[in-house]
Amino acid sequence: MTDTPAHTMNAPRLVEGFSRIGEENAFAVLARAGALAASGRDIINLGIGQPDFPTPDSIVEAAVRALRDGAHGYTPAVGIPELREAVAADLQSRHGADVNSDCVIVVPGGKVTMFAAIMMFGEPGADILYPDPGFPIYRSMIEFTGARPVPVPIRESNGFAFSAEETLALITPQTRLLILNSPANPTGGVTPRSEFDRLVEGLEAHPQVAIMADEIYDRMTYDGAEHASLLNYPSLRDRLILLNGWSKTYAMTGWRLGYSVWPERWFDAVRKLAVNCWSCVNAPAQFAALEALTGPQDSVDEMMAAFDERRRYVVGALNDIEGFSCVTPRGAFYAFPNIKDTGWKAKPLASALLEQAGIAAIGGPDFGVHGEGYIRISYANSLENIQRAMERIQDFLASNPA
Repeated sequence: MTDTPAHTMNAPRLVEGFSRIGEENAFAVLARAGALAASGRDIINLGIGQPDFPTPDSIVEAAVRALRDGAHGYTPAVGIPELREAVAADLQSRHGADVNSDCVIVVPGGKVTMFAAIMMFGEPGADILYPDPGFPIYRSMIEFTGARPVPVPIRESNGFAFSAEETLALITPQTRLLILNSPANPTGGVTPRSEFDRLVEGLEAHPQVAIMADEIYDRMTYDGAEHASLLNYPSLRDRLILLNGWSKTYAMTGWRLGYSVWPERWFDAVRKLAVNCWSCVNAPAQFAALEALTGPQDSVDEMMAAFDERRRYVVGALNDIEGFSCVTPRGAFYAFPNIKDTGWKAKPLASALLEQAGIAAIGGPDFGVHGEGYIRISYANSLENIQRAMERIQDFLASNPA
């Protein structure tokens, strides 16, 4: 038997929570796709949730102008006042919601709001409900805190909307936080207002439950689908955390900008977290975000028209592939086809499509236990590339039956 070296036995030990942290496999797929492309392979990336459009020129120029005008120093930890006011005005304009800018915090990306909310309510003995399939960081951070992750099934049979009845049935006295996401990643599902109405009514019996509404795709809906913001429900406002930002709507993923709206009673706790953790969001990016909200919106409309064209094409093409079936997404820029009739499991199929067919996609289980039997296709790529990808998938399955 080999003795354990003394230097290993005495090595610094990480706290237990770090053994529970997961990750977002879309970034691993992105890295592998990049490596294959660097080796000379023709890779079509339908994996990453990132608009393929450049940030609009007026937004870029606002950041450049801010730098030239001397925006080089620290800003308030919660964001520059004019940007917080613009966020409140935008929410009032689009949702008719009365938002106090003093409750808005500008953060370096949407994940920061998830991190803050889950850390505030997650601890051993607590339950946190989250959508499944859903954004993988929800579960990862819940497990990090030691709380029990409770998946809320998001079912194809329900158009990938959550069920208020099913969600409410999962709440127990131990439930501390409920995470909601509509329009949704990875499914593209949009939950109708009537379902939100039923959920909010039922939540009146559970005043101990905080709610985090991930509304990052709120401007990305199709076919007249309405985005129902939880800001419109007064009975929840004193326990509602809103997550939103600029990454998807304005093609600003790399700028790392988000915002959140907090109940007044929790605001100072998050402000202190900002001071301790990230100090402030970089100054020129905040002036770019201000221009995004207050400047021309033509680019948003043009981008959404292109996404809509791709969406309609990709749904038809996926339904023409033997063994695939795909409900029409009503939001975001993802399709979530059912691949069960191919005989393939989702993650092996996604891996084979990348390695053998040059198509980057994400296996459904990367989004939760209810994701098996599905893959996520991002149509944030050109229509030409999407058409090529659909042909490759069809050819691959014809040559590689499970």
